Amino acid sequence: MSRTIFHIDLDAFFVSVERRFRPELEGRPVVVGGDPARRGVVASASYEARRYGLKAGMPLSTAQRLCPQAIFITGDFSLYQQASAGFMDILGRFSPFLEPAGIDEAYLDLTGFEALYGPARGIALNIKQLVRQELGITASVGMASCKVVAKVASDLCKPDGLLEITAGQEAAFLAPLPVAHLPGIGPRTAQSLKGLGVSTIGGIARLPVSVLKGRLGIRGAVLHRHSCGIDHSPVELPADA
Repeated sequence: MSRTIFHIDLDAFFVSVERRFRPELEGRPVVVGGDPARRGVVASASYEARRYGLKAGMPLSTAQRLCPQAIFITGDFSLYQQASAGFMDILGRFSPFLEPAGIDEAYLDLTGFEALYGPARGIALNIKQLVRQELGITASVGMASCKVVAKVASDLCKPDGLLEITAGQEAAFLAPLPVAHLPGIGPRTAQSLKGLGVSTIGGIARLPVSVLKGRLGIRGAVLHRHSCGIDHSPVELPADA
């Protein structure tokens, strides 16, 4: 039986929460992270700021150079924690199989719950509506038969999107995407794959597992499964939750 897995990701989370209390920030390039005159990195950038190349983890000084008109704010982590708790509360109304993946994203297993709530797409739309109504922010939802594909889908449909990958289409969906779209592949792994002549997720899937393991160790076998759209990992609370 195919599973129904959601990955729900809040869009530009810190900025979105700030805008709820400071509506004058709406539509403007905003960076949460602190004073660019001091050392620090971007914690969150609005989509208006991202058009200039700003992204999380970038030094604030670089962000200011790329987008000098951006509004830089320190932020209030207590507000973000409250919004995150509200977000998780909304998700928990639909399924007990909830796995937070950070303060602003989570996996939700809705397998079998369609009998209670109707088609999965309708559930996703309902979640998005509740997040907007109760938290004043938007969410993007990826829907698939496994966690890794749902995650890729939510990333691709941001902001405020909904993307469903039907069962049996996972590998075809992933195949043309650059390797960096697959969770767990950072710059170093991407460079290693480039050395094997691989630039797309489909290219990973076509490589023999032995070649990947020889280059990346046991991670190579995991990435091969994921590149084929295969991920049997359950949606569950972390052990320390």
